[in-house]
Amino acid sequence: MNKKIIPLVLLASTTLLTACNAEKPTSNTPVISKDDAVAVVNGTYISKVALADLEKELIKRQQGQGQSFPKEKLVEELIQRELLLQEAKQKKLDQTVEYTTQLDTIKTSLLTQAAVQNFLKSNPITDADLKAEYDKNVAASGTEYKARHILVKSEEEAKSIISELSNGADFAELAKTKSTGPSGPQGGDLGWFAAGQMVAPFSEAVIAMEDNKFTLTPVKTQFGYHVILREGSRAQTPPPFESIKERIRPMLQRQKMQGFLDGLRNQAKVEILLAPPAAVTAPAIDVKDETQSTVDKVTTEASKSVNKAETAIADTVKNVEKKVSEAANEAKSAASETVEKADKAIADKVTNSLDALTK
Repeated sequence: MNKKIIPLVLLASTTLLTACNAEKPTSNTPVISKDDAVAVVNGTYISKVALADLEKELIKRQQGQGQSFPKEKLVEELIQRELLLQEAKQKKLDQTVEYTTQLDTIKTSLLTQAAVQNFLKSNPITDADLKAEYDKNVAASGTEYKARHILVKSEEEAKSIISELSNGADFAELAKTKSTGPSGPQGGDLGWFAAGQMVAPFSEAVIAMEDNKFTLTPVKTQFGYHVILREGSRAQTPPPFESIKERIRPMLQRQKMQGFLDGLRNQAKVEILLAPPAAVTAPAIDVKDETQSTVDKVTTEASKSVNKAETAIADTVKNVEKKVSEAANEAKSAASETVEKADKAIADKVTNSLDALTK
């Protein structure tokens, strides 16, 4: 029999820990009998449940491709995992500082994820919440505008550009050569957007302008000085509620989660021992995501009030918010990254074996 290791050793540690029951039975660990096992390795039974879980995980990873896997190869994978597990314990690798440190990291990540999921489950976003947000910030979004802009660092540069435009220079060509914003190579084109998607000075200037006119004085924002050309305006037709309500849900979940975290922070006694970081000048960012579709632009307007408020919050709170939004992903990936770092040699062997299994 040509024994191959199926490349599932790199799955999250939660899968690895349940795939083979090599631990001594505890009050929470079911005892596996011979009738419930598919193999026995040095006196340790590998359960039928472990085989079924492995098969389910493989099917899930194949993303509906309908590929089947010979059970004897799946059993061989479980046997080889068990052998590796027993070898590691014989060498007392589970008692090393590195192992215990990594295990603590995994536990911390899983518990963080559990806390997030528990809160979201206990405080679900209802259709009424989604509809209220839609009516407030999407259905009532009003007019949208089409504009170009040229972003420069100084007021003098902006005034010089306005002078060139007044003498007949082409706006798009000047943007290509002089704008420091990401839209510069596209002639400063910002596409269609709702006023609420822009920072206040920019949106106020666009609203006050006429179509096909450019600003006669520079518009200052935190990104620099803008020269703006308003190319058009139109009444905005919002997308139907049912078509975008699931796009609104993550934003409301983030808002709820941030409120929950703020409450925990306010109740906790926190002392920051690090010295405050030196002031860093934020890099220039364009006033919008230039590739965003019209639907995406409309649905993100609801989150702009939150984004504006965040700019006034201390860096420490911003970092907390970022960690919250990434907590689930970190928890899911931390375990698999730990396994990969611990044994790269196994990962290489596993990758090379996938072709043999799927043929």
